[in-house]
Amino acid sequence: PPLQPAAEGVLSMVETVPPKSAKKPRWTSLEIGLLTIVSLLFIVMLALIVLFATQRTDSDGVCTTADCTQAASRLIENMDANVDPCDNFYQYACGGWLKKNIIPETSSRYSTFDILQDELEVVLKGLKEEATLTLVTSCVFFFSPTSEGQIEKRGGAPLLDMLPNVFEWPIATDHWESVYGDTWKLEDAIARLNEKYGTHVLVNFFIGTDDKDSNSHIIHFDQQTSLGMYPLTYKQFMIDLAKLIRSDRSLVVNETQIREEVTRIIELEKDIANATDTPEDRNNPVLLYNNMELGVLNADFSLEVDTQVFDWSYFTRKIMGTVGITVPDTESVINYAPNYFRRLNPVLAKYTKRDLQNYMVWRFVMNMVVGLSRQYRDTRKAFRKALYGTTSEAAVWRQCAIYVNNNMDNAVGRLYVEEAFSGESKELMEEMISVIREVFISNLDHLRWMDVETKKAAEEKAQAIRERIGYSNNIKNDTYLNNEYRNLSYSAEEYFENILQNLNYVQKKRLRKLRVKVNKEEWVTGAAIVNAFYSSSKNQIVFPAGILQPPFFGKGQTKSLNFGGIGMVIGHEITHGFDDNGRNYDKDGDLKEWWTPSSTQNFVNLSKCIVDQYGSFSWDLANGLNLNGNNTLGENIADNGGIRQSYQAYLNYVEKNGNEPLLPGINLNHQQLFFLNFAQVWCGTHRPQQAVNSIKVDVHSPGKFRVLGSLQNFPEFAKAFNCPKNSYMVPDSICRVW
Repeated sequence: PPLQPAAEGVLSMVETVPPKSAKKPRWTSLEIGLLTIVSLLFIVMLALIVLFATQRTDSDGVCTTADCTQAASRLIENMDANVDPCDNFYQYACGGWLKKNIIPETSSRYSTFDILQDELEVVLKGLKEEATLTLVTSCVFFFSPTSEGQIEKRGGAPLLDMLPNVFEWPIATDHWESVYGDTWKLEDAIARLNEKYGTHVLVNFFIGTDDKDSNSHIIHFDQQTSLGMYPLTYKQFMIDLAKLIRSDRSLVVNETQIREEVTRIIELEKDIANATDTPEDRNNPVLLYNNMELGVLNADFSLEVDTQVFDWSYFTRKIMGTVGITVPDTESVINYAPNYFRRLNPVLAKYTKRDLQNYMVWRFVMNMVVGLSRQYRDTRKAFRKALYGTTSEAAVWRQCAIYVNNNMDNAVGRLYVEEAFSGESKELMEEMISVIREVFISNLDHLRWMDVETKKAAEEKAQAIRERIGYSNNIKNDTYLNNEYRNLSYSAEEYFENILQNLNYVQKKRLRKLRVKVNKEEWVTGAAIVNAFYSSSKNQIVFPAGILQPPFFGKGQTKSLNFGGIGMVIGHEITHGFDDNGRNYDKDGDLKEWWTPSSTQNFVNLSKCIVDQYGSFSWDLANGLNLNGNNTLGENIADNGGIRQSYQAYLNYVEKNGNEPLLPGINLNHQQLFFLNFAQVWCGTHRPQQAVNSIKVDVHSPGKFRVLGSLQNFPEFAKAFNCPKNSYMVPDSICRVW
């Protein structure tokens, strides 16, 4: 403990104070002068030692510290110097990485992010013996050397035992109609899956921040998500699982009948998918926001199944009653999907309540087989291969580390921070955020497309952005952690039941927020994650401890590498506050029109350039499909703004502090190293199946095009590498918003 040396020093001083009667020694002026000189020389010597240790250079001005040599080695190993950087900078920067890295059989993609997250999970695995009792027991069943045998012994029993709690899966049992048919109501079925396990089917009901009053929570109704993935193996997955459950229940397995019911289920899901709004229809939060009283839903958005009319008020009270909250018909709610609900009614008219119950429970159980025996997990094997290209599952310990981190992020974050996070990182990050924020604000003065009034409001919003670095102080508080997990009681031998308990705990925690003021100081993520975030409702940027490591960041890395890595990420997250979505929220996080009409129109016009640019990129890994420029617009705007702001901040640093020592063994200056490290952050590859899938659902462009697109739009890159005008990295026209 740091207090011990100080205490010992005080004790030593007290013991050596001479008694009052003792004769005090007299010092001459010469002795005092010599002592002062010696002390000063000693201090200077210590300072030089520290400086030499941290910024050691050779006679040629090359940095030779361990951090510099390691960084140089990594950069050289990952790049392909045989490629002309002006022809294809991504291949130049990542060619070596692509040659030496093969996608693991357990993964659908592999990238710098994935490698760092894998390494983080190794750290978590090493912490398991030191973890709190709660953390250990939540996953000890899978960590146990005998766990596989215990899991196999239980088979599908845990799933079969809980199915009655959600009114059963008709396809996997007999006499469903006689048991549930007369009493079954769509409201009850959807509500049960929602309030117990947070599963949103047909109607997406959740408690979230009120877009126009970011200090309050409000009820939201939205369309179903996660639709539209129907390889042939999807149907077979459902058939095999239904057959297995019937067999385990000693029921007759009539494959013809099962196939008929499965066909109906898939037809229903396709009809639901066709009823949903497209991402392009939903990219304007102003149009998405429809505030109304709960009773209005009954009047204007009628749903009917087998002559039963869906009662929105009953449905809402059914869910909120589980946490003791009363909701009147006059309750204000947000309807995010009015067109979807209007289109959903004729869809429901085509199907029976058995079809609907089959589909809803299927959407739940398909994700639950992960906690069952090998025989059950194998039913989804072909489906996962078709969708993601994976041929095997991750090691049990890694699945467990991921699961616990996702469900007990504060407890895991506490352990990770104590093991692997340096407190000095926070101060360095605060300084970088400050200078990059200053660049964003100063750049506003040079934007001809934005008028003075909107610039002033944009500056106020940028100044108001809250930063969160490393971890929440709450995770160091034992009382806070014990209180957070006090209602959880795990069984080391019932992993499946632990999963159900976690789902129920998290959902109840969300529902209880309805009458609670939004805590804007609350972190939006845990600490042990390699990622960064922007929250529009909190106007908050977050950089968890997991991302504050090389190549993104290191206290011993050169500034050029830090600005090219985490600096670009900082600029990216700041710019999210001003992308096509974030720009609609003001400095307090409220959905509000704070732009003038002319500035809004100019923003839309400039954004169209980026939509067209990225939409023209053809991705070889996705069978030559083009990217979706509309779906990825927000992330692309953030990438382009982030690289520009961070580079300018680095040049400002050099102007103030002078050039840094060069890195050993690599013939690049620091402006070039900035861009090289930026690009290597996004080195990665995908399986073809996942590449096609990501174009449909991912709001981020693939790493290759995050590099090429943003650098093509930034003339300073071409200047740093002396690229001629006719090269690929120097297009005839460029796009710029921020």
